[in-house]
Amino acid sequence: MIKPLTAMLSSVALGAYLVSLGWSSAAPVEAVVDVGKFSTAAEGNIPPAGWEPLVFPKIARHTGYVFVKDGDAVVVKATSAAAASGLTHRVKIDLRKYPIIKWRWKVSNVIEKSDVTRKAGDDYAARIYVTFAYEPEKVSFVKKLKYKAGRALFGQDIPIAAINYIWESKTPVDTIVDNAYTDFVKMIVMESGKDKVGQWVDEERNLYEDYKKAFGSEPPMVSGVAIMTDTDNTGESAIAYYGDIAFRAKQ
Repeated sequence: MIKPLTAMLSSVALGAYLVSLGWSSAAPVEAVVDVGKFSTAAEGNIPPAGWEPLVFPKIARHTGYVFVKDGDAVVVKATSAAAASGLTHRVKIDLRKYPIIKWRWKVSNVIEKSDVTRKAGDDYAARIYVTFAYEPEKVSFVKKLKYKAGRALFGQDIPIAAINYIWESKTPVDTIVDNAYTDFVKMIVMESGKDKVGQWVDEERNLYEDYKKAFGSEPPMVSGVAIMTDTDNTGESAIAYYGDIAFRAKQ
């Protein structure tokens, strides 16, 4: 997603925006922590309760988000035409207690020019974006230096890391790769290609293990979750649907 400098800023800006929102607690006695209970919303206006729109200053065209009825459930419909923006929700989740993230989504098409390895291809029909809080005791010396440099440029409230679960066009499922703009963000391909276009797909990942595999260290607290459908780099169009998002304890 996004153009050269703006794209790099967007990854940092998304995390900074998430950090600027109010904390919501994850009750330790619950087996499941709902972060996006979209199915209980009324059709029509967005954003959902507890969520905020995320827009980027240098991107004039924004993805549209609206609650719609699809089958027997209310979901978020995202429509993007050479555009980019997202919806964000600030949370505080300990992955040692709630390691599993689960959600459901559907796309009407994939982005033909999407390419997880290239800045010009950093567009996805659907993505779930998870950011992580800065916990100095869990960060290497080199990463601390990079983080401090980032704070000097973009302000105090930026995440230390992020994972994007994406619906790509051709990259094999389960591929983990650095974001084309920054190694602070890792991309994990959840779905790829057109085989499941038009179908609701239930997803479940062990985010705790994904973080360790992607970054090689223990994960800090999850600090935010976002949904995003973006097509500004490729200039294409995409429609996606997002169902409920939750974290749960390992069974």
